[in-house]
Amino acid sequence: MIAHVAESAVIGNNTSFGINAIIMDDVKIGSDCMIGNNVIIYPGSEIGNAVRIDDNSIIGKKPLSSPRSIFKVDDSLKPAKIGDQCQIGAMVTIYVQAKIGSNNLIADLATIRENVTIGDLNIIGRNVSIENFTKIGNRNKFETNCYITAYSEVEDYCFVAPAVATSNDNYMARDPERYKHFKGITMKTGSRIGVNATIMPGKIIATDGTVAAGALVSKDVKEAEIVAGNPARRFRDVPELQLIKNNLDKK
Repeated sequence: MIAHVAESAVIGNNTSFGINAIIMDDVKIGSDCMIGNNVIIYPGSEIGNAVRIDDNSIIGKKPLSSPRSIFKVDDSLKPAKIGDQCQIGAMVTIYVQAKIGSNNLIADLATIRENVTIGDLNIIGRNVSIENFTKIGNRNKFETNCYITAYSEVEDYCFVAPAVATSNDNYMARDPERYKHFKGITMKTGSRIGVNATIMPGKIIATDGTVAAGALVSKDVKEAEIVAGNPARRFRDVPELQLIKNNLDKK
């Protein structure tokens, strides 16, 4: 089967489609894009110029909701938007009302939920999950299998290592009081989290704050401080050469 492109879709110049790609009503795709095999782009989604979307990815998916779900599906959710020059790997799912800036790399199997905003020049690694109501700035790196919980905020130049886990519910789904206290993590500019660390709900990692591998963070992390252990405690200051002011991109 060749690609299906709805009559109401608007397609830019020099954009190509793989086998079985499905482009639904009112989708807008810019020029010089490459849309892979079996890609589905749901109604109204907007794709910028020079965007690559690899095989079996889904753009603009509506979420499901169980009768027991905390988050109920809002019928007024707007279509997904993806900026210029993004690269989206295979089997990626980007939900409705996700807004993604330009020059982002989103690797294979990643999931970007609804009501997520992502800035520019981020690297989102293989099988990363970014949950709903999360805001991400610019030039961050999220490595393989890390999990960013709902209601989180990540500023700029942050680093999240593989298998990092974050949480937003101190009540573990057992107390109605929890509805008043949902809060994800906050990563200030230049903060970093090491491999397999766990960050508890509502915790703030200040500018240049650094969490060592395997740490369990149950208190806020101060500026330019390294914490380690279970529970995490102060280890030492971040070395001067590792401070973000000395590691900004040249371009």
